[in-house]
Amino acid sequence: MTTQKTVGAAPKATTSAPVVPASASVSATAATTDRKPWIKKSPVAIVLEQIVKQEKIVAGMRADLVSEERELAKLQKAKTVLEA
Repeated sequence: MTTQKTVGAAPKATTSAPVVPASASVSATAATTDRKPWIKKSPVAIVLEQIVKQEKIVAGMRADLVSEERELAKLQKAKTVLEA
């Protein structure tokens, strides 16, 4: 006699509410008082911040591109030496 197992059957997961200690709730409320107040930004300010962020990303990519181009030039130079 053999027992058959269903293939692909996953064990049932029990859901329960997370247990939060009382000290954690106290520290969470203390952390909220240390935050600076939220200041609503205009759509123009949001777009300007996105532009500045994107400019920083592009500048970083350009720096990476310059270093990669130097590495490529070195490898191409080595290739010409090896082929000669």
